[in-house]
Formats: sequence, structure tokens, C-alpha cells
Amino acid sequence: MRPLVAMTAAIALAGCDRGEPPPPPEPTPEVPPTPASIIRPDVEIERPEPELKPLEASVTFAEAGGELSAAALEDLETILESPQMAEGGAIVLRGHTDSSGDDEANLRVSRKRAEMVRDWLVEHGVAEERITVIAIGEQRPIAPNAKLDGTPDEAGRAANRRVDVSIALPDVVAEEADEGEAAQSHATSQVD
Repeated sequence: MRPLVAMTAAIALAGCDRGEPPPPPEPTPEVPPTPASIIRPDVEIERPEPELKPLEASVTFAEAGGELSAAALEDLETILESPQMAEGGAIVLRGHTDSSGDDEANLRVSRKRAEMVRDWLVEHGVAEERITVIAIGEQRPIAPNAKLDGTPDEAGRAANRRVDVSIALPDVVAEEADEGEAAQSHATSQVD
């Protein structure tokens, strides 16, 4: 049987070309897989603009004086550049103080602060007719004026010295006026 194995091996080797080995296969360039997207480029999606809300902000008077500090001016610049200011709605300025001093003096100081904010806004192009000034004094603190041991809380006092700025949106005011007129008209028609 040995001759058969030798002959089979010889036939197998005879079929082989003993020349150069075959060249290695060419590498194929790797293409990164395209990530699957859930957004179809042929479909436009309408995204509504976020609804604008009335603005509630504060102008700080951390120092006890009545001047507009650098921080107050920064607050005012931010308010002036707000989209709510550009809409042209009514502006309410509520002046506040800390609890030092008597009530009458605090009302005067809070009015003076709110008027300074009003004057600054008017100087920067805001119509004075849009602005209402309200003096609150020490009545609505947002932080304690004193610590639990009775000593003054200077950080709390500084936070309470402020002018709160509220800017309404004109559409909201118009809608409220329309609703008020409708209600009054309905009430008048019922009386007749």
C-alpha cells in the first residue's frame, strides 16, 4: 500500500506550480458605517418658538446708599435687552428696603430707588408711560434682616434692598382687557 500513497503524493505535488507564491490579497479600504438617523432629511419639522412669558427680575442695591452700583447697572442692561422689554408691555417697578430705619423713611428710600430705575430706563429709550412706580419699603423682604440671635444679617439686608421689575406682555394685557369688556358687556345686557 505504500506505493499507492507515494504515487498519490507524487500526483498531488505534480499539480502544484512550484513558481512564486500568489500575491497577498489587496486590502479593501474600510468605510465607516453610516449611523442610522431617525430624522428624515426629506421631512421638515416645524418647531414652534418657545412661548414668551412676562419678565420678573430684580435690580440690586446691595450697598445701603441710593446710587446705581455696577451690579445694578448690569441688571438693568440685562432687563433692557430682554425680549419682553422689546414687546412693549407695561412695566411695574416695586422698590424695597431692608428693615433699618423707620417705616416712613423706608417708603421714601424704596420710592427713590424705583424712580432711579425708571429714570435710567427712560434715558435708555423706554417710554415713561409704560412704567408704574410702587414703593413697598420694608414690607416684603426676600431674606431675613436679622439672624436668630438678633444681630443684623447683612447678606439678608443687602438682598432686601432691591427694585423688582415686572414686564407684562402686551397680548396678555389686551386679552385681559377684552375679557373684562366682554364680562362687563354681558353683565350690562343682563341688567337691561
